[in-house]
Amino acid sequence: MEMMPKDPVMLMSFVNMKLRDEFRTLEDLCAYYGKDETELKAQLEAAGFEWIPGIRQFR
Repeated sequence: MEMMPKDPVMLMSFVNMKLRDEFRTLEDLCAYYGKDETELKAQLEAAGFEWIPGIRQFR
């Protein structure tokens, strides 16, 4: 199984790409990678990224 990047900028890019290309929801992506959705959001928000549900991206 592919692993998620550790670097916050790479992680944000990875998550956005996977949501664009492979997964319909952040919940689906997190389930596939065994990552807690709340934890992922907190990790990226701590790095200055905001989850925007309407476009399914972190920015």
